[in-house]
Amino acid sequence: MDEEVVKLEDRWGYQVATSSQACVSAINSYYHQVLIYGRERSVILEAVAHDKHCVLANILAAHYLQSSDSSRALTCLHAAKSHLEHATFYEKLVFEAINYLLSVDRDDDVAVELHSKLLKEFPRDLVSLKRAQVLCFYMGLPDLSLSLVQQVLPQNDGENYIYGMLAFPLLELGRMEDAENAARKGFEINKRDGWSQHALCHVLQYRCCFREAVKFMEESSSSWGSLSSFMLTHNWWHVALCYLEGNAPMQRILQIYDNYIWKELDKNDTVGAEVYLNAAGLLLRLYIRGELDIISDRLKLLAECLTNQENWHIEWHFDVLIVWTLAQTGEISKAEDLLTGLKSRLLRMTKKKQERMQRGMMLAEALNAYGIGDDKHGLELLDPDFDATDYKIIGASDEQVDVFNEVWYNMLLNTGKALKVIEVLEKQIKKRDGVPYLWRLLERGYKLANKPEEERIANQKATALESRYFN
Repeated sequence: MDEEVVKLEDRWGYQVATSSQACVSAINSYYHQVLIYGRERSVILEAVAHDKHCVLANILAAHYLQSSDSSRALTCLHAAKSHLEHATFYEKLVFEAINYLLSVDRDDDVAVELHSKLLKEFPRDLVSLKRAQVLCFYMGLPDLSLSLVQQVLPQNDGENYIYGMLAFPLLELGRMEDAENAARKGFEINKRDGWSQHALCHVLQYRCCFREAVKFMEESSSSWGSLSSFMLTHNWWHVALCYLEGNAPMQRILQIYDNYIWKELDKNDTVGAEVYLNAAGLLLRLYIRGELDIISDRLKLLAECLTNQENWHIEWHFDVLIVWTLAQTGEISKAEDLLTGLKSRLLRMTKKKQERMQRGMMLAEALNAYGIGDDKHGLELLDPDFDATDYKIIGASDEQVDVFNEVWYNMLLNTGKALKVIEVLEKQIKKRDGVPYLWRLLERGYKLANKPEEERIANQKATALESRYFN
C-alpha cells in the first residue's frame, strides 16, 4: 500500500504523502506566511481542500485553527490521525510534535523535546523551529530557544529568516553584539524580513540609539503591509517607544498610536486582540509618565473593547495589561472577574506549570492594585527585589516586561520608599544611562531622600538627554 502513495517534496525538500501539487503549494505558502509573520496564514486551509487526506496539511491546519475554531481544528486533527499510516516519516514527526502541543494537559518541556527530536531529523524545517521558539518564549526560556536554533544553524547557513530567529533569543539573553550581527545578516539576506528588522530595533533601542532605531524602522515600514495585525502594530509600538524614551514631543507618539496602531482595527482582516495588546502596552507607558489627561479618552475606548471577555485568556501578558486597563478606568468588577478567571486557570494547570505561573498571577494582582491606586498593596504582592525580567513566563520580551519595572519604580516613589528606589535605579542606569525618564525618576528619589546635590546632578543629566534625541 505504501508504495502506491505518491510523495512530493515541500519547500524544505522533505517528502509529503500526497498526489496534489496544489496541496504542497498551499503548504509552502503557509510556511512563507509563518516566517514573515503574515496575515494570510489561512492559506493552509486551501491545502486541506486540495487533499483532505494529507496528514501534513491537516495537522498544520489543526494548529492554525486551534485558537479560532477548536471544533474545526479537532476535525483536521482526526483526519491527520486517521491517515497517519500512509504518512512519510517527516509527516509523522510533525504530527507527533503538534498533536502533543495541542493536548490540554501537555508538559511544555516534553513539547520542546518533541520539536527538538523533529529538528534533529529534519533541520531545514524552519516553521517547526519557529513553533518551538514560540513555545520557549511563552516558557520564558530564551536559552532553550537559542539552543534549538543553534542545533539547526549548520544546515541552514545563509538561509532566509534563520538569522532573525537566531537574533531574538540572543538579545533576550543580553548578548547584544551577537544579536546585532545576526539581525544585520538576516536583513542583508532579505531587507523585508520583519523579524530581523524587529530584532535590530530591539538592539538599537536597548543601546539608547533612539534616532537610529526610529529612522531604520520608519524606512523599513513600507515592507510591513503584509504583516499580521500583531506584528504590524508591534513594530509601530517599538517606534513609538523609541520616540517616548527619547523624549520626543508627545504628539508624535499619539500620531503613531492613532494612525498605525488603533487604525489597524479599520481593516477587515484585523485580529482585534493583537492590536489591543500593543495599544494597552503603549498607553500604560504614557500613563506612568503622567500623561493621563491626553490619553484618557483613548484609554476609555480601549477599556470598552476589553470588557468583551472574548479578549480574555488569550495570553497571560495581555491579561495583565487588560486587568490594569479595566482597573484604571473604573471597571473594577470586570477586573476582578478577570483575576478570578486567571486564578481558576492557574488551579487547572499541572503543578509544575502552576509553580511557573504563580509570578504571573502576582503580577496581574499587582497591576490591579496599581490601577485602583493602591500602591502599598501592589508592592506587597511583588518580590521585595522585583525585576520584571524574572516574569517573562507571562510571554513577553524584555522590552515588553520593562514597563512593569517602571510601574514598580513609581509605586516605590508613591509610597515614600526613596532609598530603595535610588538603589534599584542607580543599578538600572548603569545598564542604560541614556534614558531621560530613568534620570527623572532618580531625581524624584533623591528629592524624597533629601539629597539636593544628587538631585541637581540627576536633573542636569535628564535635561541634557531630553534635548539630545528628537528636540
